[in-house]
Amino acid sequence: MKDKNRTPSVKPLARERIAVLFSEAEKVYHKHPEYSDRYVALARKIAMRQRVRIDREHRRRYCHHCYRYLVPGVNMRVRVHHGWVAATCLECNKTTRYRVERSHDNTE
Repeated sequence: MKDKNRTPSVKPLARERIAVLFSEAEKVYHKHPEYSDRYVALARKIAMRQRVRIDREHRRRYCHHCYRYLVPGVNMRVRVHHGWVAATCLECNKTTRYRVERSHDNTE
């Protein structure tokens, strides 16, 4: 059933709030990492409730297993091998792999 009380202007607002939560998580991580994890949880909750996809750059900033905010070199190990990036969460030791994006710049 379609929600009749949801206005079409809610989804851009949800995306904006998610972006703000991830920027706040990045700012506060070094002082209070537990706050960053809470911001990730709130962003996920907003995305699920409003049925909005989290942007790719934000999706890669948290562990999809333990939902911790990830900072490369602090609680995340990043390896690049044959066009694939392997990001390992050092909290739960789960690895996420994704393809390296190549730019289509032909100015050689």
